[in-house]
Amino acid sequence: MYLLGYDLGSSSVKASLVNAESGEAPATDFFPKREMEIKAVKAGWAEQDPEVWWESLKQVTKCVLAEAGINPAEIAAIGISYQMHGLVLVDKDLRVIRDSVIWCDSRAVPYGEKAFDRIGGDKCLSRLLNSPGNFTLSKLAWVKENEPDNYAKIKYYMLPGDYIAMRMTGIPCTTVSGLSEGIAWDFTENAPAKFLYDYFGFDMNLIPEIIPTFGMQGGMMAEVAEEMGLTKGIPVTYRAGDQPNNALSLNVLNPGEIAATGGTSGVVYGVNEEAMYDPLSRVNSFAHVNYTPERTRIGVLLCINGTAILNTWIKNNVAPEGLAYAEMNELAKTIPIGSQGISIIPFGNGAERVLSNKEPGCSIHGINFLCHGKAHLIRAAHEGIAFSFKYGMDIMNCMGIATKTIRAGHANLFLSPVFRQTLSNITGATIELYNTDGSIGAARGAGIGAGIYKNAEEAFSTLKKVITVMPEKENERVSLEAYDRWLKALNR
Repeated sequence: MYLLGYDLGSSSVKASLVNAESGEAPATDFFPKREMEIKAVKAGWAEQDPEVWWESLKQVTKCVLAEAGINPAEIAAIGISYQMHGLVLVDKDLRVIRDSVIWCDSRAVPYGEKAFDRIGGDKCLSRLLNSPGNFTLSKLAWVKENEPDNYAKIKYYMLPGDYIAMRMTGIPCTTVSGLSEGIAWDFTENAPAKFLYDYFGFDMNLIPEIIPTFGMQGGMMAEVAEEMGLTKGIPVTYRAGDQPNNALSLNVLNPGEIAATGGTSGVVYGVNEEAMYDPLSRVNSFAHVNYTPERTRIGVLLCINGTAILNTWIKNNVAPEGLAYAEMNELAKTIPIGSQGISIIPFGNGAERVLSNKEPGCSIHGINFLCHGKAHLIRAAHEGIAFSFKYGMDIMNCMGIATKTIRAGHANLFLSPVFRQTLSNITGATIELYNTDGSIGAARGAGIGAGIYKNAEEAFSTLKKVITVMPEKENERVSLEAYDRWLKALNR
């Protein structure tokens, strides 16, 4: 028996087939092989065509089926992880009206800030746990004001994962966790935040049916199954945004547990048992995948936009031609801690919530033309990203979330010895890396939702730790000195 998990990112769609009994993944792949286009017609904008997501998903499905060589009838359930906070609009025929306004698009910031001021900070924070900020409902407000013809066509607004599930099953629906990530869930009323919909002038009927995060969410339609090489009726039994799903992937479900990622954006995600919030909304609180009104589980999310995208920029514009990421990691190790005085501020990918929605851009400080080279810049980039994590984790610490142990997948920036050791040294946290990723986590989530696993403990009994990184006491001082220098550069 197999489980099929998808992870819809902004770079690609990844898929994994997981053996439900052994936990092994006989096939994992992604598509497209080049990063998906992010359309930026204006500064601060970021859009993608949902049809590209769907075509990529179909292609990667065929790839993993061919690689695994299994009978599609052996697939028992499907789970979906997806890029958070995106806005997908469909009409009465469930067809996409316009390109998706994705997570890193910052055009909606003024709409969220105005709503926060008009409604009142205390009401927003106590009931939404956040400012409406640059999230999904604020993006919808931008469409309403600037594209009234498109707005008039809307039957439902949804998140990227809702859209993908709808394409599979024909059923438009969403989850409490999903509404929460769009800052559309009222934690006081345990219902969609009517006061915010009323403020923006949105009809509550724009919300599709609300279903549980785990459980039967619809079966695959016959025509879709034939197109993808799958079997009609395979149930979709789990969906979640990429960061709650990453936490699930690492079995981070309970208070005090911490998960992290270092993909296009970098994230630290901790679980609270109280509905707490940051008064400045620099980090954000959402309903976790296992949230219920009776059993509060709040995911506190720190997001750094310019992480692996900075690493990619360094690879394409600074590193020697043709140098692979693994070779960049080795080159960074040849430079001492602190990059001999260079500090890189990595915030070059839109507004940063951790900086109260400011856009400082990416900047490089302390270059000496006589002694610095490409290797220094590579190391400074990896250190700068780790420093930005530390900056946000200090805010999380003030909310009562300790960072004694950080769990992450053995992937992306956590493949960099410099990045992970720097992060461990400056936070004092032990970092545990596991053989998992978002698509594998989504597959396990599908197993929970389908009742194949009786609980999360059984689902993650086969999760394997591959690397443990401990703080280097002998290097703590010099690492923190480099961090202090970085802070001064940030605050100039």
